[in-house]
Amino acid sequence: MTDERLARLRAHDKNISRYRRLLKTNLSDLERQFLEQRLSEEKSAVESLTHPAFYPTD
Repeated sequence: MTDERLARLRAHDKNISRYRRLLKTNLSDLERQFLEQRLSEEKSAVESLTHPAFYPTD
């Protein structure tokens, strides 16, 4: 794994932790919805970094 990919994974992991922590606080419905969306996006980013799609080159 490259240093850049590892750094990106760490950044996403920190964001995921922060969003999970914030979701445990008292939030408005709009704030909660925003954080849940961001959490989903961060998880997707981690998934794409850890399991990149294979694209054959011709």
